[in-house]
Amino acid sequence: MRRGSAGGGTVPAAGSRAQLTVLPVVLALALAFTVSVVEPLVLSLNLPQVSRALHVPPHALGLLSGAATLVMAAAVLAAGSLGDIVGLKRLLTSGLLVVTFVDLLSTLSPGFWFLLVMRLLVGLGMTALLGVPLALLKVAMPPERRPMGIGLLMAVTTVLCGVVPAFTGWVVAAVGWRLLFLIGPLLCLVSLWLTVRYVPESPVQRGRRLDLAGVTMMGTALLALVVGLAAAQNGVSRPETWAPLVISAVVALLFVRHERRTAEPALDLALFRSTPFGVALAATLTLNFLAAGLGLVLGQFGSLVLSLSPEAIGLLYLPGTLLIAGAVVLAGRLVGRYSPRPVMVTGLLVMAGSGLSLAGTAGPTMALWLLVSATWLCNLGSLVTSTSVSETVLSQAPPGHSGTVASVQMAFAMTGSAFGPTVYLLLFDFFFRRRWLADAKARDLSVRKAEQAVDAVRSGMAQNPGGNGYDPNLLRQASGLRLGLDFTEGLRLTMLAVSVLPLVVAAVAFVLMPRHAESRA
Repeated sequence: MRRGSAGGGTVPAAGSRAQLTVLPVVLALALAFTVSVVEPLVLSLNLPQVSRALHVPPHALGLLSGAATLVMAAAVLAAGSLGDIVGLKRLLTSGLLVVTFVDLLSTLSPGFWFLLVMRLLVGLGMTALLGVPLALLKVAMPPERRPMGIGLLMAVTTVLCGVVPAFTGWVVAAVGWRLLFLIGPLLCLVSLWLTVRYVPESPVQRGRRLDLAGVTMMGTALLALVVGLAAAQNGVSRPETWAPLVISAVVALLFVRHERRTAEPALDLALFRSTPFGVALAATLTLNFLAAGLGLVLGQFGSLVLSLSPEAIGLLYLPGTLLIAGAVVLAGRLVGRYSPRPVMVTGLLVMAGSGLSLAGTAGPTMALWLLVSATWLCNLGSLVTSTSVSETVLSQAPPGHSGTVASVQMAFAMTGSAFGPTVYLLLFDFFFRRRWLADAKARDLSVRKAEQAVDAVRSGMAQNPGGNGYDPNLLRQASGLRLGLDFTEGLRLTMLAVSVLPLVVAAVAFVLMPRHAESRA
């Protein structure tokens, strides 16, 4: 790479970007991005085995499962800004090495505290694997081929996210939980070799300084938001909920004030004046909100009403994986040929269709293929939408700021993922309470007696989350209440309510997004 003048960026390495081999570049970046998704996921899916082996305290299970995600939330913008300063490829390779080394150490974990420290460290490494691969895709591919590259990246991620969790569950059952932490290093080493060999370095800006105060405030605001939303699932009036949310709001306002006044901001707020950029971020928030919320629905409804095992619930994501991957590649081609607008609108409408199908068909005797189809539609819609969103966001990135802009997309994605389970649970509690109160009234039961029955069921759920350690008939027969039907009706109303959001965002995208492809940067 040749360095440019002091006032500008650097000139990329010699050779035309159009002559680069597309597949190795996309595969390298897709593997890196997949690690940040799959590595925490397989730990969460196999947490019972890990917790039993290391004697993890029950109150610390959530912390162990979410430690890496919390670190990523706090550091995602800092990673993007740092990549623009030191080089995106250099940051990505460093992150891959950190994840590999820390996960290998995790296989030797003697106890809970050691593994918790490892989870915090691996989160730091995976921060470089979130937005940086997309930012490097902008550098590595010419603008006219970038949408196809994004589609391929999403397709590879789709296949791996469908296959790896199922494979990992089989390996853990056959060999043991420690092999969980070999999945990340395996993917990282392949990605590292491909990255070093095929991915070009990004231009770096000489003399630019990291806005340490800005990235610290943004990280604090996002971290407090995630913590507050997680606590809100246990009640919105508790100090553990509103205190972090207040801190998040105050720090976010201070961040905006700081970014407006600093000479070299971590995030140029002028980006938000772009209508396509704002719509794309709204779509990012929406698709992650719906996908994370659906995960909660599948876990609760599948285990408590349909009596599905955790393994069976995990397999709901597997059918149609290759078909979704093909659709995502096609979506990338359509974005490149036309514009992100029709693809984004279509993806959001498909996600709305997933929610509406559950709202219309969920029930204690629901056919499994209906649940599989709803899950498939949600996955299809979210990935198709992601393809158009990523192209829209990257096209708005000024030269030398791809890492920062891509990290903003990831920050909105993590925010949506935090909002999803909390909002779904709050809506469900509201609708479920209305249904069982009406049920109790129809059976001449007092509110107190009905509450005791519902609390007994919830106690059984809390002691055996996602398991079969209590009588499944309890949900249906408690004190004569039809809690299975009440539960289902609460779920159907919840899905109906949340399905309004993608419809609204789709309408906004249809009206405000450009109808024709703009010149790509």
